[in-house]
Amino acid sequence: MKDKIEKFCVESEIDVLFADGFDNAIIGLGRCFNTYKVIYDKSKVIKKLMEDMTMEEAEEFFEFNIIGSYVGDGTPVFLEELE
Repeated sequence: MKDKIEKFCVESEIDVLFADGFDNAIIGLGRCFNTYKVIYDKSKVIKKLMEDMTMEEAEEFFEFNIIGSYVGDGTPVFLEELE
């Protein structure tokens, strides 16, 4: 998916930002007006983090270091499924 997004963005001259190390959690590209953002599956990001930490640690790290990090208009979006 990352390759498809990168190709589309190069062809369309669009800048987006990726979250390092979570390529397998990418589910698509979102658009709001003229801003594009890479969309990640939150549960897949948490699972990736749990390779090196407990679930509680992964969730805390995610909230503080990933969701809590704004890096400009291209900051990625993390889809959270509601049950």
